[in-house]
Amino acid sequence: DSLDKATALREKQLAEFNAEEKDLLESISALKAAITVLSKHHGSSLLQMPRSHMLGVAATLQHEMSKHASLLEGVLSHSERRIVASFVQAPTDYFDAAPTFKQSY
Repeated sequence: DSLDKATALREKQLAEFNAEEKDLLESISALKAAITVLSKHHGSSLLQMPRSHMLGVAATLQHEMSKHASLLEGVLSHSERRIVASFVQAPTDYFDAAPTFKQSY
């Protein structure tokens, strides 16, 4: 009986792990796609990126950040989180804003 319980528990844990792994792999793919879009519009041409692409990148970033908040805890600094939040709130205005002293370094 305890072997059956242990087996059932391990099967449940394996299913949860597989679901989380699939979810993380999908997130990685979404972020890779966002990076591809950004790299195609690197430098000054990034400012000329179509609004829909910029909004898509921001939406993907926001989704992945909230979806995996617990995994990212301790990975991103407070200032990095603020930068991401600033971009997500106004992606099309983000690159037009004058950098603060800290952002210029």
